[in-house]
Amino acid sequence: NGVSAGNKERANERVSDFISPPPIMSLSELVATSDVLVEALPPEYFDALADPAIKAGKTLIVLTLTSLLPRLDLVDEATRSGAKVIAATGALLGFDAVRAAAKGKIYSVTMKTFKPPEGLKKATFVVEQGINLDGLTKPLCLYSGSVRDAAVKFPANINVSVALALAGIGPDRTQYEIWADPATDRNSHQINVEADSTRFDMTIAGVPTEENPATGKLTPLSVMATLERMVAPLTIGT
Repeated sequence: NGVSAGNKERANERVSDFISPPPIMSLSELVATSDVLVEALPPEYFDALADPAIKAGKTLIVLTLTSLLPRLDLVDEATRSGAKVIAATGALLGFDAVRAAAKGKIYSVTMKTFKPPEGLKKATFVVEQGINLDGLTKPLCLYSGSVRDAAVKFPANINVSVALALAGIGPDRTQYEIWADPATDRNSHQINVEADSTRFDMTIAGVPTEENPATGKLTPLSVMATLERMVAPLTIGT
């Protein structure tokens, strides 16, 4: 077991309270000594972990799905190397139903995300466009279009929409909106799925983390559940 981080001093502080603090390693050391790796990196560092992990036949649990989307060639490489890529559920719900519906015919998938403005101020699109989110008095739609296009504009903010797209009808057909909403203190998602086998709506309102309001508290818990599922004698859901 081990951890890699850009700020090793900060990482040491974080793990110091563990009963058995894991060693802080470089990415290359972590890949060499691990069978399962959990990715939670800024987009610019994704390839540095994903490429060697997949080539080495490891299991890679991906959280930054906006980084995986343009690198789906890694799935082909995993087929050759025996590696496995797992897209963690993160802060969303309903993947069992979406994946099952995709075995038939899904007509449409739409998703709307509402986040507190504070959690979107550093978003790539917001910064590049010079959008001022201070003093909002009503919800502001920042983007409406395909998930594929949204992933380029919001690489650190919309991993949940990419997960939904990969589970269902793909990033080009999955329609997405993201809103800065001053009236909410949660990261909320509304999803509608229309299929030949079913029709369903889903709503989830995750509590943001204190350190990074763009990320919900459910995300790290979903990683724990994913790891547990890999070794549990009983699993629930498909």
